[in-house]
Amino acid sequence: MIPDAIDLSGLRRVLVTKLRHHGDVLLTSPVFQTLKNHAPHLEIDALIYSDTMPMLSLHPAISNIHAIDRNWKKQSLLSQLRNEWRLLNNLKIRKYDLILHLTEHPRGVWIKRLARIRFGVAQESAGRIRPGWKQFTHRYKTGRGNQRHTVESNLDALRRIGVEPSVSERRLILTPGAEAEEAVDAIMSRENLGRKSFIHLHPTSRWFFKTWPVEKVSDLINRLADQGQQIVLTSAPDEKEMKMIRDILANVSWAVIDLSGRLSLKELAALSARAKLFIGVDSAPMHVAAAMQTPVVALFGPSGEVEWGPWMVPHRLVLSTHPCRPCGRDGCGGSKVSQCLTTLPVERVERAVHELLCR
Repeated sequence: MIPDAIDLSGLRRVLVTKLRHHGDVLLTSPVFQTLKNHAPHLEIDALIYSDTMPMLSLHPAISNIHAIDRNWKKQSLLSQLRNEWRLLNNLKIRKYDLILHLTEHPRGVWIKRLARIRFGVAQESAGRIRPGWKQFTHRYKTGRGNQRHTVESNLDALRRIGVEPSVSERRLILTPGAEAEEAVDAIMSRENLGRKSFIHLHPTSRWFFKTWPVEKVSDLINRLADQGQQIVLTSAPDEKEMKMIRDILANVSWAVIDLSGRLSLKELAALSARAKLFIGVDSAPMHVAAAMQTPVVALFGPSGEVEWGPWMVPHRLVLSTHPCRPCGRDGCGGSKVSQCLTTLPVERVERAVHELLCR
């Protein structure tokens, strides 16, 4: 038992913050459930960006979600101040006893101070303490070259205050909801798709340096379709991603169900749950598939598979042997093209698919 563990029985409300992107937010989902399991009386709230709300909405352990619109910073100074003041008042009304700040964003510092939160947990970077971080009563270090999955790093915030998560508590949680389930069931009925009868392929990412070349995706689809596999394609509604899908389909000689740009994030989760396999790159949809316990084939280039790989789900990783990876850069020399991805052969991805399908 750590000497400064927090007695959860004396707390009423906890705020968990994660001001990052969709996948990052989803990877915090075990924190909420673990805390709720160990202290069922707690009301646990989240503070995230509004566009990432589908990752945590309907989570059974979360009481309220406070959202920050990224567009606030584009508004007038007066509008920004009004939004920030409204947010702060909403947080103060909740009278939190503890804040788990799971990001490096400085907002957590002023929230703890201005909302007068007694206990605070935050992660320290190796070798330095960020400005204002000393006001957090409990801090934990990641160490240099941290080689642990992001889920485990998030759960360290709980370990630091004396809460040890079990293996089963570490699973990702994403609830599509009845509306999304019904919408996807209607699509599957219309397309004559049965559950676990198709492969879900999501080849795009908002960061194109994480994507596999279009011609190789087309080749993979043709090979799998030639073997009798039904392929369902998805992407975000972003025009660049939609164009990538069109370029892929231009070289596909088989009928493919194209749902690109047509699904919400909740519907994407419901679709993944019905697939027999997911194929994609390091992106939020890959984490969504893992949360839905659908086997995953993931292609990794410049990002680290140890920190960001498919979590607690049967999977195969397709990686290159480039000694410079994972570099975390936006393409080689900032070119937006990652050779460690572009050189991955279709045969290796095809083999990974067969290994999972035949396991």
